[in-house]
Parts: sequence; C-alpha cells; structure tokens
Amino acid sequence: MNDRVTPPMHALPDGEAEIALVLHLPWEDVAALGQEAGRLAARLQRPVTLDEAVSHRLRTSRPAAHAKPAQSPPAVAAPASVSSLPARPPAEQARQAIDRINGTPGHESA
Repeated sequence: MNDRVTPPMHALPDGEAEIALVLHLPWEDVAALGQEAGRLAARLQRPVTLDEAVSHRLRTSRPAAHAKPAQSPPAVAAPASVSSLPARPPAEQARQAIDRINGTPGHESA
C-alpha cells in the first residue's frame, strides 16, 4: 500500500507549527530520547515530555531553514547519539531501554 496522507498542520500562537506524526522506533531510540528529555529537563529545571525533547532535538541538530526553499527533501535520520546494538529479543530491548531511562543497572546478556 502506497497511500500517502498529509497529516494536519496547526499554526501555534508563538509562530511555530504543530504536526502530529506516528513513529515506529526501536527501543534504543526511545531510550535515547528519554535521556535527551532528562538532559533537557535538567537544563530547563522543569519536567519535559518526550514530544518536547524530540522537538528540541530536531531544532538543534540541524541549521534552521526558515523561509528558504528546500533543494531536496530532508532525510529523516535517527538522533546522532543512538548507537546500533546487536539484535535482541523485543522484551529484552524494552527492559534495557527502561533501565537506561530510569538510570538503573540492567541485566546484561551477551
């Protein structure tokens, strides 16, 4: 199936735009976003959602292209801090991601 639907975009009062997306991410990427949210929360000294962390990451990981036409569509990439890990069962990936987010030592398996 190759049906593409453009998600609705909403203008926000602060001059930004909001677009809702559904992403399917590996647990390692979710853990990295949790770590990014933790760093941002520490810097801002307030709680931060994963949505906020993703928005911040997208804003700061590339130069802004305000009002400039794109030469080619931008490629969507995983955050630079995410490393590739050997394939593990989904339950083990979930446990490790949760341990990383919580900062607790996990169960290491080789």
